[in-house]
Amino acid sequence: MCAPMSALEILPASSARSSNLAFALLCLPRGRRADAILFYRFCRTIDDIADRPSLGLEEKKATLAAWFLAIETGLPSPLEALVERHSIDRALLGEIIQGCASDIEPRRFDSATALERYCWQVACAVGLVSLKIFGCHDSCSEAYAVHLGHALQLTNILRDIGEDARQGRIYLPLEDLARFKVTEEEILSLQPGPGIFALLRYTASQARTRFAAAVPPEKDFERLLPARIMSAVYQRILDRMEREKFPVFQKRTGLMPHEKLACIMGAWLAGFKKTAPANHRSFGAPSGP
Repeated sequence: MCAPMSALEILPASSARSSNLAFALLCLPRGRRADAILFYRFCRTIDDIADRPSLGLEEKKATLAAWFLAIETGLPSPLEALVERHSIDRALLGEIIQGCASDIEPRRFDSATALERYCWQVACAVGLVSLKIFGCHDSCSEAYAVHLGHALQLTNILRDIGEDARQGRIYLPLEDLARFKVTEEEILSLQPGPGIFALLRYTASQARTRFAAAVPPEKDFERLLPARIMSAVYQRILDRMEREKFPVFQKRTGLMPHEKLACIMGAWLAGFKKTAPANHRSFGAPSGP
């Protein structure tokens, strides 16, 4: 039985304040920033339902089923207006919900292909919706969003290995564990053997390949500023994990606020250098409504 529609409430705006994405969204024009934060709150709400310890298994399933049904029957009014305003593909919202729903119970991925499908649901679909909110028009931006989504999620998987293991979750493909002679027990017990670090380096190289493939198209370069900031932030996190020899079983690697600010400035300057010779724009948010 599905949860009642009254249960379909999104997390408050305060839930978006401390995340990496919150920093990235600061550069958007006011209207688009508000819409992007609303969409982020939706994503956080869905993810929170799947992860919240206080909810039972059946309650989680029922609430997510209600959200999935609401995509067609009518979302809470602010989200419904957002979907209509930006012509968002409702199927993408369904993919996000299904991806998070698959996290309700501890799971395993037999192959890299299975993991790619999960990454597409929880990261690439988010990026494709974000393109609409950012006002992107170049069809090549979709390929950019997909590559970047995979890169960000692989970096997240690396960063959260210890945290996920404590919840009985392993996101690295089992075929990769076998290739590097790593057992599930090593990861779940937080006592990695010698093969684990070769596996982590291999996964990091896959993330870097995706980052390298995520080339923002010229036409949407400015509008993709939030995505370019996220790319810079997560590449720094990946750099730090590698430099510190992947302390992922002991801590969750992050950046200090001043480091995130440096990523914002670096991404903004990259756009400024592209546009300044042509129109001498002053400092500010990307152009466009």
